[in-house]
Amino acid sequence: MRLELTKRADYAIRAVVALAAAGPDEPISVTRLAAERAIPARFLRQVMADLVGGGIVDGLAGRTGGYRLARSAATITILEVIEAIEGDSRRQTCVLRGGPCQLHGTCDVHRVFAATQEGMIRELGGATIASLPQSIDAATAGSSRTLGRA
Repeated sequence: MRLELTKRADYAIRAVVALAAAGPDEPISVTRLAAERAIPARFLRQVMADLVGGGIVDGLAGRTGGYRLARSAATITILEVIEAIEGDSRRQTCVLRGGPCQLHGTCDVHRVFAATQEGMIRELGGATIASLPQSIDAATAGSSRTLGRA
């Protein structure tokens, strides 16, 4: 099984990590973020709008404007960033039935997949941007979106 982020979530995490590295006093333009993090600028504008809407970043207008974190990187979780882009992380579709399990009772693998999903959500919700290793800057510049394999 492959667990992958969408491109939008990948771009959002790269942007938030870059903003955290820049610090609160240096707003960064979309053009600079896009160039530094290998993100298409046209998509990054949409991603940044979602991050502003999610309360993760502030957009500053004007000649010296750009984006900066809305609050400390120690209070922003990876789950928050992903959900600002993707919405609720909980899977609503049964892996066997293609619809919600509760329509006809739970499927044979429901318990296993539900526990796995909750574990992933717990891990992503417990990992803050500030807790990421410094080496993530280099890794996210041209990253593969794969989170893991089983």
